[in-house]
Amino acid sequence: MNTIKEAIKSILNQLPDDCSIEDIQYHLYVLEKVRQGLDIADTENGLKQEEVEGLLRKWLIE
Repeated sequence: MNTIKEAIKSILNQLPDDCSIEDIQYHLYVLEKVRQGLDIADTENGLKQEEVEGLLRKWLIE
């Protein structure tokens, strides 16, 4: 996986030149939340793909 610095560089390169500081902050916030979620999924007992599909199927049909 990329380092945090590389991920930030990638985000900055993808944003338009006229983006605001708020745009950058938002993308950094999302990056951090996704990283935290992946860390939690790696360290805690998460649901397996089949379990998630079963739950979604139940919720979407009812």
